Order: sequence, then structure tokens, then C-alpha cells
Amino acid sequence: MELLRLSKAAKRLGVHPVTLRLWADSGKIPVTWVGRERRFSSIDVEAMKVSTGGERVRLEGLYLRVSGSHEQEASLQTQEKELRATSTGEIVKVFRDRACGLREDRPGLSRLLRAVADGSVTVVRVTHEDRLARFGVGWLKHLLSVYGASLEVLHPKKLGGRDELLEDFVSLVTTFAGRLYGMRSAENRRRLLAESGQCDAGRAA
Repeated sequence: MELLRLSKAAKRLGVHPVTLRLWADSGKIPVTWVGRERRFSSIDVEAMKVSTGGERVRLEGLYLRVSGSHEQEASLQTQEKELRATSTGEIVKVFRDRACGLREDRPGLSRLLRAVADGSVTVVRVTHEDRLARFGVGWLKHLLSVYGASLEVLHPKKLGGRDELLEDFVSLVTTFAGRLYGMRSAENRRRLLAESGQCDAGRAA
């Protein structure tokens, strides 16, 4: 019998080290501690190989998103509850964003993609496709597939043709109208501050 390090045992099983660590934590496979390192019996590894039949474990990353309002905390909770209730694998982590679906610089999404890239997430799950992104979901699916991961949408779109195009158009108009309003508000604040400064300077003179 040989005691294998985590990385070597995971390689023999054909799984990511995170998967094997989860199995060990849940008692699915015995583990021996040598100092602070986990070691796995080669006999147990071979037995696990037979029992799993080479089936890949689902390492789920749940992605939740709202548009940014603090009042939408309930929506995040609802999304998470739905995804947890329908989970069929190991939920590795929950990733959250409060941002527009058109933004690319979302911290939660960035962390999710890093987790996919290092193999700790193999299935990305969302309640609706537009939670992941308003546009470009096809590109994100392709990126996931490059790392051997997949996307699962709990409630797939049922719209067709014209209705779907109209929905996308409304999303675009709403998003850019909000941005334009924000820009105008910022410009107005700067103008008022500048005028206030000029008035103060006039009074001082």
C-alpha cells in the first residue's frame, strides 16, 4: 500500500484536487494526516475509482446578480434559495454582484471565472440567463467550455424572435438612459459647485 499526496491521488482519480478534498471532508474517502498534509491510501483510491465509475463530480458555483439597489437583497436571497434547492452536486461557492448586466468589470463574475479557470468550479448555475449577462452569454459559455465547465440556467428563456429582440432593446435603452441620467446629474453637481465657488470668490473680493 502506498500513501499518496493529494495532487497525485486526484490525478489517479481523474478529478480536481478540490474535488478530492471535498470527498475527504465529507467522509466519502478515508484520509490519513501526515503532519499537516493529507495522504490517501492507494487501495482506497482504487476503490473510489471503481465506485465512481469515472463519473465527474459536479462542483457548482452559484452566480447571483441584481442591478445594484440595496432594496434588492430579497432578490439575491430568492435566487440563492432556488439554486440551492435544485442543486445536484457540491456547491463550492456563491458569487454575488450588485451591478448592471452590461458591465464587464463585475467583481463577483471575475471571481467566478477565476474559480472556473483553476478547476474549482465545473458547473456555473444561474436562475435566469440575464443574471449572468445581458449580452454575450454565448461567448461566456464558450469560455467556460474551454476550461471544461458548463452553464446551467434554471429558467431558460421561452421568448422567440421578435419578443426576445424587443426585450433586449428595452434592456439597452433602460441601461443607457440610466447612465445618461447619472452623467447629467454629475455634470449638474460639478456646475453647481463651480458656481458656488465663483460666488464665494466674488463675495470675498
